[in-house]
Order: sequence, then structure tokens, then C-alpha cells
Amino acid sequence: MRTGVIAKKVGMTRLFQDDGRHVPVTVLALEGNQVIARREMDRDGYVAVQLGAGVAKAKNVAKPQREHFAKAEVEPKAQVVEFRVSEDALLDVGAEIAADHFIAGQLVDVTGHTQGKGFAGAMKRWGFGGMRATHGVSISHRAHGSTGNRQDPGRVFKNKKMAGHMGDRQRTQQNLEIVRTDVERGLLFVKGSVPGSKGTWLLVKDAVKVSRPADAPYPASIKSAANSNIADAPAETPAEDVAAPEATEGQEG
Repeated sequence: MRTGVIAKKVGMTRLFQDDGRHVPVTVLALEGNQVIARREMDRDGYVAVQLGAGVAKAKNVAKPQREHFAKAEVEPKAQVVEFRVSEDALLDVGAEIAADHFIAGQLVDVTGHTQGKGFAGAMKRWGFGGMRATHGVSISHRAHGSTGNRQDPGRVFKNKKMAGHMGDRQRTQQNLEIVRTDVERGLLFVKGSVPGSKGTWLLVKDAVKVSRPADAPYPASIKSAANSNIADAPAETPAEDVAAPEATEGQEG
């Protein structure tokens, strides 16, 4: 079982396929999914990877959290989430997950909070048909009708569908297809819609009802490992270039 990622909903657009068909997609941005801590069975009693995403100002982070980020040697994160993983899927602290952690055609589960609709009536909230528009109905066209009986049972049953707060609930959209990934910009293009409004933080994980593709990177696609090799290569070249001019100046003097 691999780790998931924390993504921010950018918005919706469409992508054109090679045969001319267009696919509606939701764009999700991975803003620095970095490993902050590891949870191991011997020490913590369970196995998980703690990821952080986004950037938070240090003055807005409590001191215990600042110390937690400082211990991992990472900048303060706006979102911190733990993902349960297998023991062989643990990642090193400081590793950053790239967008090609998921591959095109893979199915994922996306978890987030739905858009809040405020206080809504029974017709909008539950899809009631409403009362008749005539024949004695005067001011109760959109009312939900009776809520219970009289002396027996003398109360309203729990979970009765009535007017109330609508939306802003945690929901998981299952088996959504990854249409395309953009590693350079850290973007995921997911087919269809996902919960939440623009700017909402979402959790993207491998689909639990469908097997993970065999060619998907395991335990994860690490971005920081690739960048470290690139950064180390040119570090030696400037040192040689700097030493050469110094020797030339010494000969001229």
C-alpha cells in the first residue's frame, strides 16, 4: 500500500485526445508534498508517512509545530496529513513526491470537503417534490410536510429529513481516472469533478476497489532524489572555472 498525496484544486478545464475527443478534467496542483515524519510499528504501533504541503508563515504556526518542522529540516507547511502505508513503502524524511507518482489511466480516490450551501430547505437539500400549487395549499408550497405523530411517539425521529445546513461535508469520490500528469509544473489532471471549491485541499490515493497498475512507481516517485543528482553535477564545474582565472592573474602579476 503506497502513500497518497495532498493536492490543491485549481479548477476545471478539458483536454483533447489524439482522436479528437475532449475530456472534462479537474486540475490538481501538488505544492511540495514533502515527508515530515515516519510512523513505525516498533515505536508508534502503526506504519504511516506524514506529508506536508503548501507554505505557511512561521508567525502563524504554533511553537510545537515549528519545532516539528525544524526537526525534519523542512519549511512550515500549510497542510499536514498522515497516510497509512506498508512497511516496505516507508519514505525518508525530507523526500518530496513528484506528480508522476500516479500514471495516466490509473484510478484514484479523491477525498475533500464539499461546497457549503448554507441553510437550505427540504426541497433543495433532499430533493422533495413539494406540495401542490393549488387546491387549498396557500403558504406551504415548499414545506416538507409533517415531521411526526401526536402523542405516540410524541417526538421527531432521529435522522428525519428536514431543512438545515447543506454541504461542507467530507466526501470521497472513488475510481476517478488520471488522464494526464505534468511533472514539471506538479499537476494532476483527473477526469470529471471532485469535491470542494477552487483552492480546496484534497487527498488523492490509489483506488481501494481497483488494483494498482503494475507500472506505477513503488513505493513512490521521489522528486528530491532526482534534483539532488542534478544539483551535485554542476557544483564541481564552477570550482574549476574559478580556480583557472586566479592562476592566470598570478602569472600576469
